[in-house]
Amino acid sequence: MNWNEFFSFLEPLNTPWLTTIFKVIIIAVLGSLLIRIINTAVKKVLEKSKLEKAAHGLIRTLVKTMLYILLGLILASSIGIDVTGIVALASVATLAVSLALQNMLTNIIGGFTLLYTDPFSAGDFIEVDGQSGTVKDVGMAYTCLITADNKTVYIPNSTMLTADIVNYSVGGNRRMDIPVSASYDADPEFVIAALLEAAQDDRILPDKAPTATLTGYGDHAISYVVRIWAKNEDYWDIHQKVTRQIYVTFKEKGIEMTYPHLNVHLDK
Repeated sequence: MNWNEFFSFLEPLNTPWLTTIFKVIIIAVLGSLLIRIINTAVKKVLEKSKLEKAAHGLIRTLVKTMLYILLGLILASSIGIDVTGIVALASVATLAVSLALQNMLTNIIGGFTLLYTDPFSAGDFIEVDGQSGTVKDVGMAYTCLITADNKTVYIPNSTMLTADIVNYSVGGNRRMDIPVSASYDADPEFVIAALLEAAQDDRILPDKAPTATLTGYGDHAISYVVRIWAKNEDYWDIHQKVTRQIYVTFKEKGIEMTYPHLNVHLDK
C-alpha cells in the first residue's frame, strides 16, 4: 500500500509534521484494531482445534508479540525511518540479549518442548520438583500449577524439562497405599480382616477390590499396608475416610496401634 496516496486528503493542510502525526495515529489505531481482530480469530481457531489447551496461551502470546513488532516497523516506516537499518540493528541486539537472557530463552524453548512432547495436559494432576497440583497452562517461560490448597505455583519450563514428572491423571485411576502398624499381640489375620472391613466405600473401583497385606516386622510393631483403587477425583476423599475408619475399627476390635517405647530394667 502507498501510504502517501492513502493520506492524500491531508495535502491541503500543507503541514508535513501534522500529516505525519495523523499518519501515525491512524496507522496505530487501525493496526491495534486489526491485531485485536486477529487475536480473536486465533482464539476461536485454537478453541475449535484439537491442539492441547495448555498451548493456547503460549501461541496467542507469540502471535500478539509478532503482530505488535510488525506494527512498530510499519509506524517507523511511516515517519521516514529506514526499517532495513532497524532490522539489522535488531538482529545484533537480539544476539546480545539472547546471550544475556539465556535462562529466559531456555524457559521459552522448554515451553515449546513441553507442548511438543506432551507429558501432561491442562487439568492433569502432576508432581514435579517437589510441587504437586493441577496444570492450568504452559506459558512463555513458566508452567502454572494450582495446588490442592488453591495456591498458584509457577515452575520454570527449563526445570520442567530436567525434573521427573509424575502424572497422576493420565491413567484415569489411581491406587492409594495407606500404611498402618499394629501390636505384635494382635494376630496378623485378625488385623488384615479389620483393615479390609475399614476399607469400604461405594466409590472404590468395583473391579479392583481393596487388599491388605503384612509388609514387615519392626522393633515395636508389625507393619501393614492397605491398597485401594479409585478414580482420580475421588482419591483424597476416600483416602481420608478410610484412614479415619481404620482408627475407629481398630479401637472397636481392641487392636493396639503401637508407637516406639523404651523398656528400662534395673538390676538389684
